[in-house]
Amino acid sequence: GKIPTDPPTLKNQGLPPMSTTAIETKVALDQALNLDAAPRKQSSVEVTDYNNRQTVGKIAVDNPKMVCRDVNVYYGEKQAIKNVGLDIGANEVIAFIGPSGCGKSTFLRCLNRMNDTIPICRVTGQIKLDHDDVYDKSIDVVQLRARVGMVFQKPNPFPKSIYENIAYGPRIHGMTNSKAELDELVHDSLERAGLIKEVEKRMHEPGTSLSGGQQQRLCIARAIAVNPEVILMDEPCSALDPIATAKIEELMDDLRSQYCIVIVTHSMAQAARVSQKTAFFHLGKLVEAGPTGDIFTNPRDRRTQDYITGRFG
Repeated sequence: GKIPTDPPTLKNQGLPPMSTTAIETKVALDQALNLDAAPRKQSSVEVTDYNNRQTVGKIAVDNPKMVCRDVNVYYGEKQAIKNVGLDIGANEVIAFIGPSGCGKSTFLRCLNRMNDTIPICRVTGQIKLDHDDVYDKSIDVVQLRARVGMVFQKPNPFPKSIYENIAYGPRIHGMTNSKAELDELVHDSLERAGLIKEVEKRMHEPGTSLSGGQQQRLCIARAIAVNPEVILMDEPCSALDPIATAKIEELMDDLRSQYCIVIVTHSMAQAARVSQKTAFFHLGKLVEAGPTGDIFTNPRDRRTQDYITGRFG
């Protein structure tokens, strides 16, 4: 009889095999997309009164780095964030997901008071970094933003050399006592950002001469240089190609052993790949939070399911 042949695969088509991470992501997303194939279990959270509904899932963690409770944000009369409570765990990556305008970036900017730069913005509630109230009047905002660093959507290197981009923060914070110490800190920061081999012979060239992906890693190195405790990333890969995105994601996985990382992303696959915890925002509310695997394979709120399966967003 005729021996059956295997169906075409990436391997026998001459394409590189998928990484373990990519396979896990694909499995998670495939399961999420097939949620409607099986009957859904009804639970106490399956209600239609969305306005008075509390966040589904576990917002508290055993080892929080930041604790947020009853956070509300207003732009003038418009309320952008509504009564959000969430813990940010130490040494983990947490992803904020949700459709455009849902409040995830606004909430992210609350964590290091970047919203202070908007005159009509008002924040109420409590956000603590360890035991320090972030919004206490005695808090030095400059020191806070050194402890809670920020990487923006578009790479924004300073109009300075690669070396000076990294050295600027430690210098103004008085972190080093000599040129040799500063040189070592710059080298170490670039090394931790996975960039040193690409720039070690170009230290005095402008940071803007680097590619988009390299510029974003330079900005991550700049944030690391002041020894933060938390790194906030607002869609850090949205302007990057797939190869540069993969490098940033690998870097996030390496850095989480030393830092707490919070990422806003519109990519479901990216959230599944890089995060240990996911929080889904919709219309200014935190709808559901929990381990990333649970959010993608067994969401408890219908809106979460509809979003991750592409019904809206």
